[in-house]
Amino acid sequence: MSHTCDICGKRPQVGNNVSHANNKTKRRFMPNLQHVRVQLDNGSVQRMNVCTRCIRSGAVAKPVAKAPAQAAS
Repeated sequence: MSHTCDICGKRPQVGNNVSHANNKTKRRFMPNLQHVRVQLDNGSVQRMNVCTRCIRSGAVAKPVAKAPAQAAS
């Protein structure tokens, strides 16, 4: 699984866990990625890994759900 946003390119950042005794160990700050269906500019629908910042800002156009098929009677 890719840890990169397909829209903005956000990737994991590195930092330290800092204990009360000020001991430092390396850690990673992971982006909050969601696997969502995205409607592209050409009208096709594709699944992408997108960060929640892109979803919230409107950089991602979610497709409109299809109407349920009518039962033949």
